[in-house]
Amino acid sequence: MNAPRAALTRRRFLAGLAAGGFFLTSARASAARRFAVVDWALLETTLFLGLVPVAAPELILFRRLAVEPDVPRSVADLGLRGALSFERLAMLKPDIVYGSNYSAWTAPQVETVAPLKIFDLFQPGEPPLAKIEAMTLALAEDLGIAQEARTVIARARAELSAHRGRLSATKQRGVLLVDVGDANHVRVYGRDSLFGDTMTRLGLENVWRDGTRYSASAPVGMEALAAYPDAFLIIVGPVPPDARAAILHGALWQALPSIAAGRFAIIEPCNAFGGLPASLRFARFVTAALLAEKDGAPT
Repeated sequence: MNAPRAALTRRRFLAGLAAGGFFLTSARASAARRFAVVDWALLETTLFLGLVPVAAPELILFRRLAVEPDVPRSVADLGLRGALSFERLAMLKPDIVYGSNYSAWTAPQVETVAPLKIFDLFQPGEPPLAKIEAMTLALAEDLGIAQEARTVIARARAELSAHRGRLSATKQRGVLLVDVGDANHVRVYGRDSLFGDTMTRLGLENVWRDGTRYSASAPVGMEALAAYPDAFLIIVGPVPPDARAAILHGALWQALPSIAAGRFAIIEPCNAFGGLPASLRFARFVTAALLAEKDGAPT
């Protein structure tokens, strides 16, 4: 069996965004206020709206794992999300800082520099997309571009709806969605994750019924996937090299019904705790993978 093909190339993804008008034609390097972000969901969202923060965390990893939107080189890197450089933030003198509930812990230090506005996005048992849309609009209102946000949200909904229409022609099969920690362990995304909620909007059934831990994903042994023999397995990259080899050639993985039948795809990295850009990127990859499976494309 050949390795599953990536659903979309980076170039095609960017072309799709441009064709759909999702990014504003010129980034607004100077909004009414200088702002920084301390969370990737807020970084994605501001860039998606054509706004450029003065600073954001962990940009090297963001460019590798979230990939889109592109981060301008003018954005200063604040270091690790769990160990921010508050000194560098202070030197940049933002007027306001934005984050999610995951970055609320930064409040005591950040608020010595500038006001911190937190958006509650990811909570166990609560699908996040409606909250992400509300955050997108509230952020845009704060920065004086509310109409642009309404347009972006409407277009994002339309794109998800279009994917749902395309997927209606596929075999109606449940989907199991994971990322891989190592050759023996996976994290399974529940319906309350960004990916799970996006699948719901695509009209797909997330067949995972067990509980989730650590923000909507459950670390489990890969053997647990055998309980879902009819599911189409989506593996979100990046996949460690040894794990990829095990998936494609290892006896345990090859014994899983989905793998044995070729009902699986490894898609490119997507940000599991992002904003609308991450949801749309994920939706494109999943749609392309399922349509390729319907058409009998080699995996």
